[in-house]
Amino acid sequence: MMKTIITYGTFDLFHIGHVRLLERLSALGDQLIVGVSTDEFNAMKGKMAFFSYRQRAEIVSACRFVDAVFPEQHWQQKARDIQTYHADIFAIGDDWQGKFDDLKKYCQVVYLPRTEDISTTEIKDNLARNIQQLATP
Repeated sequence: MMKTIITYGTFDLFHIGHVRLLERLSALGDQLIVGVSTDEFNAMKGKMAFFSYRQRAEIVSACRFVDAVFPEQHWQQKARDIQTYHADIFAIGDDWQGKFDDLKKYCQVVYLPRTEDISTTEIKDNLARNIQQLATP
């Protein structure tokens, strides 16, 4: 029987941490489906991605570990998505530990460790520092 994994994220400035997470997620089953946060949803969360939703969805779709991508438009859609895509496992980074335990009534919930020493926020902060240093005589 085919096992479907579902996950969500912004996936901005796609980096090795994203690749390693998607690889580990795909190893949990036969099919990995990814909800990529839309620009509107990111704005609701107080986030702003560098790349547009369309660009981020295309980047994630190109990853060999991903079988399908769909838009994540709001927090409440996860239960419906799990049922729509017949997901057996909802998995996400462990920085969300415990936040999605309510989904256990629909499928198994797994929190995976994040890749150490890399994050999109850290990359953005480092870029800002580098630009500031270059601009300072």
